[in-house]
Amino acid sequence: MIPLKDSAKSRTFPFVNVTIIVLNLGIYFYEMMLEPYQLNQVFYTYGLVPADVLNALSAGEALTPLLANFITATFIHGGWFHVLSNMLFLWVFGDNVEDRLGRTKYLLFYLLAGVAGGVAHIMLNPASTVPVVGASGAVAGVLGAYIIAFPRSRILALVPLFIIFFFTEIPAVIFIALWFVLQLFNGVASLGGSATPVAWWAHIGGFVVGALLIKIMAPRRARDYYRP
Repeated sequence: MIPLKDSAKSRTFPFVNVTIIVLNLGIYFYEMMLEPYQLNQVFYTYGLVPADVLNALSAGEALTPLLANFITATFIHGGWFHVLSNMLFLWVFGDNVEDRLGRTKYLLFYLLAGVAGGVAHIMLNPASTVPVVGASGAVAGVLGAYIIAFPRSRILALVPLFIIFFFTEIPAVIFIALWFVLQLFNGVASLGGSATPVAWWAHIGGFVVGALLIKIMAPRRARDYYRP
């Protein structure tokens, strides 16, 4: 299912959300201009490599040089589908979460969800030497916040049925719940040791932390007053 828009209306322009989207797309366009060996170097320099973090911890080394990678990794993507799908979900769901939290809190929320996704991936894949890149953990956090803050919203989605695509409105609770179940199913399946290019546990970790953070960071009166 591909989300196209939601029924919840924002009261303010989502400046931070739009800036994040533009920044991600701009960085990806820059990546497209690089030679393969240069792009690989970018992934290993600014991506998050679980084994590097665990090796630094086990050796008692300072983690400070690696901490920035938890953030920079969320602004790098491995392909056009990767970046476009993440930015589409962020465009549909992020504006409302920013409206609920306010710009400063939303930026902090987004970064914390991205870090949480990275931590979850490292915990479940500690020996991996493959760099993790992408905004998926942070975007998953936005989805986790959205299902808590806007449970009555409806999502206009493009749904594929074999070779036919049709439009339908789906309650946000159902749409996001189905998305999360799919991530959880694939995450559990990946524990069997099969190689996967997708950091499923980053999605799961970001989602759970996002759902928790919105309860902590959103004022009670805003949750009670604002209805889609």
